[in-house]
Amino acid sequence: MKEFILELKTRNETLFYFGAICLFFALVCFILSKTTNTQVYQVNAYLKPLKFAFSTFLFSWAMAWYCYYLQGFNVGLFNVLVIFLMSFEIIYIAIMASKGSTSHFNTSTPFYALMFSLMAVAATLVTLYTAYVGILFFTQSFPDLPSYYVWAIRFSLIIFVIFSFQGFAMGARMSHSVGLENDNSNLFILGWSKTVGDLRVAHFIGMHALQILPVLSYYVLKNTKATIFISSLYLILAIYSFVTALHGKSIFHNPFK
Repeated sequence: MKEFILELKTRNETLFYFGAICLFFALVCFILSKTTNTQVYQVNAYLKPLKFAFSTFLFSWAMAWYCYYLQGFNVGLFNVLVIFLMSFEIIYIAIMASKGSTSHFNTSTPFYALMFSLMAVAATLVTLYTAYVGILFFTQSFPDLPSYYVWAIRFSLIIFVIFSFQGFAMGARMSHSVGLENDNSNLFILGWSKTVGDLRVAHFIGMHALQILPVLSYYVLKNTKATIFISSLYLILAIYSFVTALHGKSIFHNPFK
């Protein structure tokens, strides 16, 4: 782990520190979730900024690692965009959590409606830039990297982009639930609904392909065909989770009943 941390810092010191700050902020939010009673949608308000900060930490470190392989990539511009836009999202979500109010789907005032729209713009810009990174991974060659590892990165970027944009399905409904409005559960931190469809499940699975598939391919599969097969199954799982949620069924329901 120490070697990984040092190498990551060497590859992209800026995103390394930004990710570390996000991780620290996620820890602060976790502590607040255990020491405060402020709730939004029947769960502690600080769980939302916790999840966003932790996801941003994972995204930042993953992209810091992958972008190092690209030739002629303007990593400085990418760093600035990610830090500025994701900081905006996390800070606003945390501020609204401290007020016991929701950041997403909140159009109760013109200002809140504007901020909700700006968060969508921020997420879109980061996703589009990530899609561009994905294109570069398909158009450049990487003779010094194992083929299976490169394909894992490619698949992970594709799936990430698809299910990042899947977030618009929640925005269009003004709810992450299908069957009840913004239903939550006591499922540890995640809070996915156990009774109705929850669009956050597919969003989570798809976006974290960015970390799961390359690590799985590099350390376990070590084979191009196996990587493509498992990545395809992973994509099917994410799609299944999305379709299941659209039908108003929890990911925990018995599909054979």
